[in-house]
Amino acid sequence: MRLGFDVGGTKTDAVVVTPSGEVVARMRRATGWGADAVVGTILALADDLMREASLTPADVRSIGVGMPGQVAAGSTVVTHAVNLGVDALDLGPAVGRALGAPVTAENDVKAAAVGAYALHGAGRAGARAMAYLNLGTGIAAGFVVDGALWRGVHGTAGEVGHISVDPRGPQCRCGQRGCIEAFSGGGSIAERWGRPGDLPVADVFDAADAGDPDAVVLRDGLVYGVASAVRILVLTGDVASVVVGGGVSALGDRLLGRVTERLETDAADSPFLASLHLADRLELLPPGSPAAALGAALVSAANGTRAAGAAVPEADIPEPDISEEKAAIHG
Repeated sequence: MRLGFDVGGTKTDAVVVTPSGEVVARMRRATGWGADAVVGTILALADDLMREASLTPADVRSIGVGMPGQVAAGSTVVTHAVNLGVDALDLGPAVGRALGAPVTAENDVKAAAVGAYALHGAGRAGARAMAYLNLGTGIAAGFVVDGALWRGVHGTAGEVGHISVDPRGPQCRCGQRGCIEAFSGGGSIAERWGRPGDLPVADVFDAADAGDPDAVVLRDGLVYGVASAVRILVLTGDVASVVVGGGVSALGDRLLGRVTERLETDAADSPFLASLHLADRLELLPPGSPAAALGAALVSAANGTRAAGAAVPEADIPEPDISEEKAAIHG
């Protein structure tokens, strides 16, 4: 069995995955603050999962952990996970030695790309390449090509959030203007909206539907940024599909419908864009999907023969066996 963890700023999602890629147990727990607390969260969830699935430590062949921050390929060290209070954390010795299984660490968006491919792309005719677009506080993407995660030379493949699509657009925290993240990132939307509320992006959509002119500008800008990201991902990677996930994607059809409409409107003025069928390539990850935790487990399965904490080259991601009867497990 493989264990997969998606360590987020507020919660950690964890799954038990069979060798064929089937999720047989899933649990969530609030994420602790700081490196020690993050490790404690993972270890406590591992104990709970093994108890739930009637496993012993000897049954666990590998452990995968997806976390925000930077993770060098083949390393188990996560750095700059600022939303978790982590400057640097080596998960190999901290988690692997405690549980007696090899650990693979991965950036959470890249892990989610692997999981999204397993749920949406694997086995589809012509689906050799898929992009996962994460819409959260920030914007980032991940590519899976022929079943393998593609990071690029320096691991930055898919960092579309800081591509400027309008030099006269809103100021971005990176110093540029008109970045996709400045238009569509949840953090930027909340800052520009400037009104109290637990769900500022949803509040913007509600206010726009009610005719608030400021909200309309923000909503339309968000849609423009997401449509721009989809266009860039398809034009640069010629991916069969762009699967959209992350917190902002919880808007569901309220977001997807407007992005699809924007893509179709742009295509109406360009025979070239029309030939790409961009709107047809767009998919939404179902709410509650364990894509990142599943992806972390699948990446760990690919690297599972190594010793805990040791570096290995990139490996292919096994295609999971996910039947329709098990679809409810995946949200």
